[in-house]
Amino acid sequence: MFSLRSQYFGKLRGLNNNRTLCFNPTPNCSLAEKRRVVITGLGIVSPVGCSVEKAWTTILSGKSVVSKLTDEAYEKLPCRVAAQIHDDMIDINAHFTKSEIKTMARATAFTLIAVKEALEMAKWIPPLLDASSLEHTGVAIGMGMVDLMDICDTNEALKKGYNRVSPFFVPRILPNMPAGQVSIKYGFRGPNHCVSTACATGAHSLGDAFRFIKHGDAEVMVCGGAEASISPLGIAGFCRLRALSTSFNDEPEKSSRPFDESRDGFVMGEGSAIFVLEELSHAKARNVRILGEILGYGLSGDASHLTSPREDGTGALLAMNRALKDAKLNPADIGYVNAHATSTPIGDAIEARSIRCLFTDCWREIAVSSTKGAHGHLLGAAGNVESLFTILACLEGKIPPTVNLEKLPEDMRGMNLIANQFQNWRPSEGKKRIALKNSFGFGGTNACLCLGEYRE
Repeated sequence: MFSLRSQYFGKLRGLNNNRTLCFNPTPNCSLAEKRRVVITGLGIVSPVGCSVEKAWTTILSGKSVVSKLTDEAYEKLPCRVAAQIHDDMIDINAHFTKSEIKTMARATAFTLIAVKEALEMAKWIPPLLDASSLEHTGVAIGMGMVDLMDICDTNEALKKGYNRVSPFFVPRILPNMPAGQVSIKYGFRGPNHCVSTACATGAHSLGDAFRFIKHGDAEVMVCGGAEASISPLGIAGFCRLRALSTSFNDEPEKSSRPFDESRDGFVMGEGSAIFVLEELSHAKARNVRILGEILGYGLSGDASHLTSPREDGTGALLAMNRALKDAKLNPADIGYVNAHATSTPIGDAIEARSIRCLFTDCWREIAVSSTKGAHGHLLGAAGNVESLFTILACLEGKIPPTVNLEKLPEDMRGMNLIANQFQNWRPSEGKKRIALKNSFGFGGTNACLCLGEYRE
């Protein structure tokens, strides 16, 4: 641990002609400093549930919903498990007409369903809004990967003739179409934004929306991410990268096991989670319930490798420190870290070391967990889905568990990794419940959100 910390600060001091990179916030009286961003609505479609209440109940139960991939197309693949949204969980045909379904990818459908729940919770329903409200409401929704099967099926259709290609093919595969469809459906005319940063997409979407409000580009943002890329080609591609779990095909519920000594790769999931963010005075004027607050946002790049995180952990450290700086907080103010930990041998170990380095004096006390043991890795929707569980932890004082954590590796012993059962969160008197949420993606892209319970 000493070596990691020494390398980290040594590198920082060597940047820009030996100028030290300082993480201490400096006073700033700009517009952004005065505007607070709160959360007034949440919506989710996920393997653990297709409503906020159902998903949260499942997460706190400590159960995994990963299941076998039964289609014969998966039979010869090394990984034959995934966290799926089954037809009996949600009927997409009941939410859209046949004509509407033709225009959208599965991920877009998930998004629109989650948006409806979030807007209803926030009581921000467009038929009740005037033109000015619509103009000051934006959308920031990203997607990590397009539907690969849509591309494969369209290519087969093209072989039979040009006219067999759907006129909606291109709109279905554009990553910005979940955001576009939401904007069109509800008439939101503020920023219309899409992030596609692999597995950091969802967190970047929330963070960018947070900044749009902070800087006065919008009063309300509907934001999050979506993913629906479970397919034989998608599974095969990640298998070729040796990124997926292959040792638990006969026990799928045990396959996603963040931080556990027996972890051997991640498990693909699908879904969407949506936040309604709002400038504080705007929310208070409406007398709407405030669920929590976004306090800070940090970004960084590893500048290291296509798919693996930087070995020294400095990419993750930079993102976490920048989120704290943005929030004007110190590590001692944080009670919980919702880790990115995907269940890969290398990634989980590096993130754990980075967390210990950040919380040098209290790493044994800081609560850390990854909910991916329950719902798998939702790729572009991971950061936002897990942020939803993080804000509920801040709101209700219950820290979700790391499912399938049976034996800690030697290099993680002593850490409070919340194995299998949720933990009550009781901060010392006068302190707020504040958490960090990490998300990292291929290409070395990193994001960290600082989330907390709301107080006047």
